[in-house]
Amino acid sequence: MARPHAAAIVEDAWHRRVDAVLRGRGWQPRLVAHTGYGSPQFARVLGRVLLSRRGERGARADAGAPTRQLRSAEDERRGWRAFITAPAMNVPVTVTLGRAQVHTRSDRSGYIDIKVKDHGLPPGWAEATISSMGATPVQAAVFLVGDDETFGIVSDIDDTVISTSLPRPMIAAWNTFVKSENARHVVPGMATMYRELLTAHPGAPMVYVSTGAWNTAPTLTRFLRRHGYPAGPLLLTDWGPTNTGWFRSGQDHKRACLHRLANEFPHIRWVLVGDDGQHDPKIYGDFALQRPDAVEAIAIRELTPSEQVLSHGIPVSLEEFTPARDRREKDVPVCRAGDGYGLVRLLRVALRHKGTKQVPSPE
Repeated sequence: MARPHAAAIVEDAWHRRVDAVLRGRGWQPRLVAHTGYGSPQFARVLGRVLLSRRGERGARADAGAPTRQLRSAEDERRGWRAFITAPAMNVPVTVTLGRAQVHTRSDRSGYIDIKVKDHGLPPGWAEATISSMGATPVQAAVFLVGDDETFGIVSDIDDTVISTSLPRPMIAAWNTFVKSENARHVVPGMATMYRELLTAHPGAPMVYVSTGAWNTAPTLTRFLRRHGYPAGPLLLTDWGPTNTGWFRSGQDHKRACLHRLANEFPHIRWVLVGDDGQHDPKIYGDFALQRPDAVEAIAIRELTPSEQVLSHGIPVSLEEFTPARDRREKDVPVCRAGDGYGLVRLLRVALRHKGTKQVPSPE
């Protein structure tokens, strides 16, 4: 294995030092559960191990199941507090789901990402138990997709369902670390579009993919639930140094998520939803060229000129400066509109022409 990047070595040394100091003061591991997904054959269970003061209980940071409740203390409403965390490295963890039990350890940033096989559970929502010595066990929601399901939705978050202008660093910092989550703006019609699509496919998976940090999962989950978005796993990323560089690539994260979903669910054709503020059209278009069997349609929310300026400094989409490419739009329809109401009208027509189960029109 190649030597880790210097930035990762420095970060690991810092985490080990912080770990030793906090444990010396009596801090103990605390488990955080994120929503996972899977099928009757496997489940991907996600979570994290942090260090916290004695007596603090575990949390369901990214609860997807509709009945699940999240803590709503005022100190969770300001995003900056979520980033003041101490990861617990290399902590033994046990994951139990159905009849299966898997032993693993938290990674260099405290994360748990484990595949559980032969759990014996049917399609639908399930709960995995994450436990570790000295920590309160937590329940992680897992959505299990039936083998007969052929439809699914992958959605970007920033500027697709939430208007955040995230790509601009200063605005991103303000929205993430300072601004109250109640002040964030919803993109009109997107929740309605997702609900209508899933009405025609009740067992279909709804997966949110973003380059945002896992620390923001509680805020994003509360926002999505409050504004009527369907429940589903959030696939976020870990900000900071990696084994290959100072920062991880957001584009590579999205590509990896798409290819992993396509490999894990080869029988599903996905509707890919994003915006034209940054790289979603190219990422989705390239994926459609590589895996046309896995893409049912692409839906792109078009930002307004002012949103484009906030996104990357100019009032037009970056696609205006990209050479024309063959997107095989005859095979993979591409729908574009300024909000969810416009997109769902176009998707009804596109999916009807492809023979997909028709999306019901609102009464």
